[in-house]
Amino acid sequence: MKWNEGFLVLGTQFAGGVFLGTALMHFLSDSNETFGDLTSKEYPFAFMLASAGYLLTMLADCVISHVYSKEGSNGDAEAGSQQQQEKASSNGRSSRLNVSDAEGMDHPVKPSLTAVRSLGDSILLIVALCSHSIFEGIAIGVAETKADAWRALWTVSLHKVFAAIAMGIALLRIIPDRPLLSCAAYAFAFAISSPIGVAIGIVIDATTQGHVADWIYAISMGLACGVFIYVSINHLLSKGYLPQKSTFLEKPLYKFLAVTLGIGVIAVVMIWD
Repeated sequence: MKWNEGFLVLGTQFAGGVFLGTALMHFLSDSNETFGDLTSKEYPFAFMLASAGYLLTMLADCVISHVYSKEGSNGDAEAGSQQQQEKASSNGRSSRLNVSDAEGMDHPVKPSLTAVRSLGDSILLIVALCSHSIFEGIAIGVAETKADAWRALWTVSLHKVFAAIAMGIALLRIIPDRPLLSCAAYAFAFAISSPIGVAIGIVIDATTQGHVADWIYAISMGLACGVFIYVSINHLLSKGYLPQKSTFLEKPLYKFLAVTLGIGVIAVVMIWD
């Protein structure tokens, strides 16, 4: 299915729907509910933290784009100067090559900008998914009873399955070449983040009072909500996947149905949350 561009067009929208539904129905609701139990003040703490998480993710996106675009521009300039020296030393070149080289020098930044966007998208995606898994693992670690821990584990397992599907689809769009080591590293980081979150939750529960653990959980879930909203809207739904050949699945109606399916899946999963 990796060669089916129609699958990637709709799959990217489905992944965006999964992330958006997870942010609003799971993260934001849990954070808001926990803050309601912790304080009686009438202030939207969860929504404020979600906005802060959105802004922090946008800032990180700007920093990544700035740093790597600068490095890419320097690399392109060095490559261009080296090519000019090689052309000057060779006398048997035709004018056709000179014209094509001049056209290549007019737009030296395009390849680097494409690589920068792919790198920034993949970094933000993995950070969002790993933070999602860590925060869900914390919920298991701080569970008060064994029954609550098993219930949280069941819910996390359902979320993990659909988040993994969404991650795979998103990586197909972000990394079209699909290098084995990079994809394996991303999958390993995503897989191990849940056990790390469980360990952190156990440490929090053992070293702090339950009141402190609830504050940590509420704040982290609020921030994670903003991260997921930014990734889903700015990196999946708005950009989408641009196929090399036009396909009938690019119609807005089909994209809408794919997003609806992603949100609907999370809505069904939330029945057991």
